Amino acid sequence: MTAPLTPPHQPPHDDPWQTPPPGLSPYSGAGAERDSDFDLKSELRQGVAVLVAVALVGLALGLLWMWLAPRVPLVSDDTAVFLKDTEGEEAIAADGTFLLLALGFGVLSAVLVFLFRRRGGIAVVAGLALGGVLGSVLAWKFGAWLGPTSDVVAHARAVGKGVTFDAPLELNAKGVLLAWPVAAMVVHLALTALFGPRDPEPEWDWGPAPMYGTPHTPPAPQASPAPHMPEASQAPRRPGGDEPRG
Repeated sequence: MTAPLTPPHQPPHDDPWQTPPPGLSPYSGAGAERDSDFDLKSELRQGVAVLVAVALVGLALGLLWMWLAPRVPLVSDDTAVFLKDTEGEEAIAADGTFLLLALGFGVLSAVLVFLFRRRGGIAVVAGLALGGVLGSVLAWKFGAWLGPTSDVVAHARAVGKGVTFDAPLELNAKGVLLAWPVAAMVVHLALTALFGPRDPEPEWDWGPAPMYGTPHTPPAPQASPAPHMPEASQAPRRPGGDEPRG
């Protein structure tokens, strides 16, 4: 019998279930460097910059809306103000114009933000969404301010009886204010999924094996082989090949 090569209370070095020593992380290499480079303040600054930039673009949306939206014609008879065309759809067309422009601005802002920050981040995405909401509200107010005056009575008195004038530019369907942020989120998510950077696979580095774990079971002793016993001697044969006779 031979003694086992591994002590009974020392685990082997290739035990896959051993616990890593404290202070060591299974992730190393590029992943650890990326975590160390993470700067929360820098990401927050970028998110605020995206929010402000996207919101200010709402001024351009408001200007285009005021220019492209159809006008609602009104007429006065010195006692009241009436719609010149009671079956007209100019008000609905104004809401539709704002919706289409907001969708286009949402796609454009998502592409620009993705090119500015390919890695994305919670702060950047939140800045894009909030900036889209603020930009839509700013476009609505700015376009209405640039359009015809909201004082319909004074405007009717100024133009006179029976003269057609434009109604104030209004946004009746307030739900279109969400078109910009929704379009921006969908496009940015698609761009990140298709063209965003991929995280590298983690490199496992457990370090040296600890001196504790499951005790290693020594191998069972092997039985010694039986000694070779020579076979019984046989009678010699004659030179002619004939067997001896008794």
